[in-house]
Amino acid sequence: MKTIVCFGDSNTWGWNPATKERHARSARWTGVLQDSLGPDFTVIEEGLCSRTTVWEDPIERHRNGSAQLLPCLESHHPLDLVVLMLGTNDLKNRFSVSAYDVANGIAHLLRIIRNSECGPAGRAPAVLLLCPPPIGKLGEWKDAFIGAEAKSCQLAPHYATVARQSACHFLDTGKIIVSSDLDGVHLEASEHKKLGEAVAAAVRQIFTPAAD
Repeated sequence: MKTIVCFGDSNTWGWNPATKERHARSARWTGVLQDSLGPDFTVIEEGLCSRTTVWEDPIERHRNGSAQLLPCLESHHPLDLVVLMLGTNDLKNRFSVSAYDVANGIAHLLRIIRNSECGPAGRAPAVLLLCPPPIGKLGEWKDAFIGAEAKSCQLAPHYATVARQSACHFLDTGKIIVSSDLDGVHLEASEHKKLGEAVAAAVRQIFTPAAD
């Protein structure tokens, strides 16, 4: 049995841009991932709306991912894999940070995981880093995400560099899914399905022994 924790923001929590409520568990990408992988895997969903990588939000409190990550890992250990997808909320205008700085926040989280000893036999768990898809046409969120569309398109190469430097697995979700036209930030059910299936394929590859 392999245990996976998925640590993310509202797109891991399952925010539905049409209803502003939560997608059904089976429709969320984490639920699709669980169904795709089957009973040999346990998928733990750890999504929190407005979660950032390392930034303290002065308006929406208790959203700093770096403060929450280690307690989460220790709560669920031993973990075979951490799937990490954060960064969209870092692009809010109130933080005024670049795509490069968002990736540096991700690098800090990867260091926490690497030093956590929360994997099997006290080792670090493996990591699959997901770069969130670019922000689309913003509706009601436009004032919160001023200038974020262009920055979000710059994330993938920075994330790829951080993943390479940290020797973790990487998936650019912008090549697979798109943010909803309804709000430019969240994922519709069809995109959750695509993402869950893509992550499942990546997980199988991670845990398939390399041929000699």
